[in-house]
Amino acid sequence: MKKLQIFQVDAFADQVFKGNPAAVVLVEGKLSDAQMQSIAAENNLSETAFVTPGGEAFGLRWFTPTLEVDLCGHATLASAYVLFETGLAEGGQVSFETLSGCLKVAREGDWLSLDFPTRRPVPGTVPAELSMVLGASPSEVLQSRDLLVVFEKEETVAQLEPDFAGIAALDAFAVIVTALGNEVDFVSRFFAPKAGIPEDPVTGSAHCTLIPFWADRLGKSKLRARQISERGGDLKCENRGERVIISGKAVEYLRGEICLET
Repeated sequence: MKKLQIFQVDAFADQVFKGNPAAVVLVEGKLSDAQMQSIAAENNLSETAFVTPGGEAFGLRWFTPTLEVDLCGHATLASAYVLFETGLAEGGQVSFETLSGCLKVAREGDWLSLDFPTRRPVPGTVPAELSMVLGASPSEVLQSRDLLVVFEKEETVAQLEPDFAGIAALDAFAVIVTALGNEVDFVSRFFAPKAGIPEDPVTGSAHCTLIPFWADRLGKSKLRARQISERGGDLKCENRGERVIISGKAVEYLRGEICLET
């Protein structure tokens, strides 16, 4: 019987039952892609992160319940939190080797800051059915990996009741909806039913697109953001050109062991 340590962490939150829950599995030895996908499906969280020891950087991969993704913010935040809390990472910074290159996470007090690549949105083709599947007409639509759909008011974003099957049929990995915030610089929600995540509670990777968009729009490099899902989450953001800094807190919910047949 092979046993692996597993943690569940609420990322972009300062208390449990808020933010975005991610599973973090500390891998000793080898796991096949099929095993990692099966563990992620069993966890049934938006992301399960698999962390492997390395030289100067830890290996890190992310799986939704249905597929592997190339970038995930909240599970990276959760992974760094676990490494710092267990003493596996020392000092104020930890590095990860990932499908998106080397990613660094710095710790300052209770805040963890992700150094991620920018995914600047550009004008794209607007799907004819977009307004229908979202239930409201946007003021602007752009595209990076995801569709970035801009509305005039925070209240519109909050009240959306999208058709998830319709969103899954769009030619995009996911849909980010956003507007100016009433109490923060901007708000957002994130829908990715194609990846097995109807609505993600707090999405770090979406802010690789949101931060450069709102930094340009508002004429400022440092911003405060809130993802207004049911669980909700608060982020501190900074635009650095080709990189963005995405900061949040995290809290441990549980830890245990996974038992695998060898």
